[in-house]
Amino acid sequence: MASAITDAVLKTVIRAVAATSSNTSSNATTPSVNGQAGVLEGANPTHYSASAPITLFIIQAGIVIIFCQLLAYPLRWINQPKVIAEVIGGILLGPSVMMRIPGFEAAIFPKESMPVFNNVANLGLIIFLFLVALEVDMRMFTSNWKVALSVGLAGMILPFGLGFGIAWGLYHQFHNDGTTVPISFGVYGLFIGTALSITAFPVLCRILTELKLLRSNVGVTVLAAGIGNDVTGWILLALCVALVNNNSGLAALWALLCCIGWILFLVFAVRPPFLWWVRRTGSLQNGPTQGVVALTLLLVLFSAFFTNIIGIHAIFGAFLVGLICPHAGGFAIKMTEKIEDLISVLFLPLYFALSGLSTNLGLLNDGITWGYVIGVIACAFAGKIIGGTLAARANKLLWRESFTIGSLMSCKGLVELIVLNIGLQAKILSQRTFTIFVVMALVTTVATTPLTKALYPPWYQRKVERWRRGEIDWDENPLAPNESGSSTSDSSKPVGDQSSIQRMLVYLRLESLPSLFAFITLLSPQADDRTHKPSGVGSTIEDTGEGSKSSSTPIHATTRKQKPLEVHGLRLIELTDRTSSVMQVTEGVAGQELYSLRDPVINTFRTFSSLSPSMSNNVAVSGRVAIVPGSSYAETLTSHAADTQSEFALIPWSEYGSLTDLDQPLSLLTTGSAGAGGVVGNDRFRSSTYLEFMHKTLAKAEKVCNAGIFIDHGFGGFGGPRSSSAPQLGLARSKSGVSLHSQHQGHLPLATYPAITDRTHHHVFLPFIGGADDRVALNLVLQLVRNANVTATIVHLKYTTSREEDDDEDATMLLATLRDSLPLEIASRVVFEETNLTEGKNNLAETVRGLAKVTVGQKKKGGGAGDVVVVGRRHGMGDAAEAVAGGASSSSSRVDVGGGSANGGGLDLGKTVGVVAEGLLVTAAGAVAVNASVLVVQAGGKRK
Repeated sequence: MASAITDAVLKTVIRAVAATSSNTSSNATTPSVNGQAGVLEGANPTHYSASAPITLFIIQAGIVIIFCQLLAYPLRWINQPKVIAEVIGGILLGPSVMMRIPGFEAAIFPKESMPVFNNVANLGLIIFLFLVALEVDMRMFTSNWKVALSVGLAGMILPFGLGFGIAWGLYHQFHNDGTTVPISFGVYGLFIGTALSITAFPVLCRILTELKLLRSNVGVTVLAAGIGNDVTGWILLALCVALVNNNSGLAALWALLCCIGWILFLVFAVRPPFLWWVRRTGSLQNGPTQGVVALTLLLVLFSAFFTNIIGIHAIFGAFLVGLICPHAGGFAIKMTEKIEDLISVLFLPLYFALSGLSTNLGLLNDGITWGYVIGVIACAFAGKIIGGTLAARANKLLWRESFTIGSLMSCKGLVELIVLNIGLQAKILSQRTFTIFVVMALVTTVATTPLTKALYPPWYQRKVERWRRGEIDWDENPLAPNESGSSTSDSSKPVGDQSSIQRMLVYLRLESLPSLFAFITLLSPQADDRTHKPSGVGSTIEDTGEGSKSSSTPIHATTRKQKPLEVHGLRLIELTDRTSSVMQVTEGVAGQELYSLRDPVINTFRTFSSLSPSMSNNVAVSGRVAIVPGSSYAETLTSHAADTQSEFALIPWSEYGSLTDLDQPLSLLTTGSAGAGGVVGNDRFRSSTYLEFMHKTLAKAEKVCNAGIFIDHGFGGFGGPRSSSAPQLGLARSKSGVSLHSQHQGHLPLATYPAITDRTHHHVFLPFIGGADDRVALNLVLQLVRNANVTATIVHLKYTTSREEDDDEDATMLLATLRDSLPLEIASRVVFEETNLTEGKNNLAETVRGLAKVTVGQKKKGGGAGDVVVVGRRHGMGDAAEAVAGGASSSSSRVDVGGGSANGGGLDLGKTVGVVAEGLLVTAAGAVAVNASVLVVQAGGKRK
């Protein structure tokens, strides 16, 4: 007995020693993943370790993000949403392409690592559904409930019926392949019908915004119907999942009743105290605090947990919390801004990559399968387009508008893919059926934008707008004469010869407001001015043939009240790919131009108008905000100028060379010394993006109205170019109270501006060379000098050996007639001079710069109102044609568009503002050329 026990103990010890030695040798040959030195000890970073899964997850996430970003860039050029890139990226990484490479799946996406990948992706999906619900503004649905209900229901009933019909074949052909759960055809048909009837509301918002349809009848109808469609689709999907996840109909009923109870609990028990707390913390007015963000996310997670444990997917709980969040004060937008980038850049691509990993295009390997692919796509298109079109037409929309609405409602996008993934996870769909529907979702989403552009092009939109306003009949014949002041003037007059500006468009930028206000003040008629001719000084250009007769008219004869200067301000906010950016547009529609009413820049502009009578000015303003892509800034400005029938468009040049006018760091506002990178202060003229924007704006404005680019150098009495001797900060400072206080303590003087008691220090210099642009500039200067605070010097630059002697002679006669016909009060403030030049000998840009230096920018008593040089963009009769042909030869001193020079601004600046204006802005050394603001004028309009 004792020997038997001893033998058993010995055998146990021997086996333990053998196991220990085996493990030791194994560890010696297989590097430990969790060694202290990692790869330095020979560890393989792609080897999955359950105790440290983060290493492989980082590799997986990095590959997915790189794939998605690389694909999104080319797809953006064909106006495709980012979700297409994410789905295609997932398909490429999946069994359709990359996983066919031997060892790729085992090394990068091993099966044991997928639970971690899946958990992170689904966490991102939960928060994303919360963002989707934040994007749903029920005010849009309630304010357009009739058309929304009819179009939404018709756009769901017909595709649902078609989906239920094709589900019969799919159910018997592909359902029983061993990877699905046994369910009845009724549940299967309910899911397929839901999948075909749903519309991707988030993608729809982006498409409508990019195509500028949000404020049209089409956009409002689609958004309102899409909201109802979206909410109804999620309810049907919740019903379907409840039926699948519960073994009996009674259990499914209990799950649905619990879900309804949870909805009521959120609305009546959670929402009131949540709103109270949001208001108490000031989050409605100032954006959500960290505490409110944390509370909201806890609500999202708990609601997702609850709906998941009762047998309904977790995303429904997150969606419900998003619906109860307030939209007042922009809370939903600001909450979205807090978390959207992390979700859209990291979490969401992981989820759609997970979807792509489950998509195997190799399963579409026979004729029957492809027949069902075509059938599903046909049902998706036909159901949505026919149902939406008929319902829209029943609401008295035009046929073309109705077809456009139906096409937009057929967009599936990311919502469809989420629905399909839920069906795959619940084992309702087999992998083959899942692949069929993924192809359908891609095709319908990709086709939405091209279909909309074809059915509802911009020319048709403009025609419908004019027809609805009663301007034209359906054949585009005018119904009434145009009563616009600028458009009815005599077309026989030379280009640029117009009366004084009475209606203008101003591009509002935050940093340019002081100079814009000063310029508008000077341009506007004086409220107490009763001695000037009612038609304005500009009318002297029209009366050049009978100047003596005009001058003999008694100046004091008229006492008619001056018509106010109409100024239409437009502020542009860049529309980005972010959800919050799109929400700013959609909620602006729902809130009746919410942002145009509350925008601080627009309200400052309106306040300026209300104060103008007390400043003896006569100005009437209107303002609005347009949220558009940066590439559409030029088109938006010129379209608004055409809509408002503006005679002049004033476009300020950015202080920073940036399209955005948000707060900029102080380091961008300082002028450094020349160095390796050039002069910091002239970076405003080097931005290729801003130069392209200005160039496109001027090109489009030629067909609409006269335009001017205003480059400010302290015209409003503030700012202006810093002296090169001014003290420079050694380090770039950020804008904060600490840095400003430190600057003060370091004895660097803070800027203080004296009160401007003498406002007669605006001096205008106009180099008149000839051509349409110079005539418009001349007309503008003569309107400015009507203001008693403005003096002007007009220098006629004459070529003694010119090939265009007739043009010079006409210009001489025009200036002489104007000089003789000016009223005495104005003539005393205007100086006419002549300077002779020899073509080929005198450099035009250098001559103008020299004249400007001795004419403007001189230090005056009282300091500070600012001078301005007004210059035409092009000079001579052939400039416009040569510029259009691709730029003029730099050998000719008569042409200044396209020539360019080696100045600090480079060639692009010369092509944008003209060579003469370029010479006034910067010198070859990169310094500021003239201590005055510059206004570059271009003639345009129907008579151009």
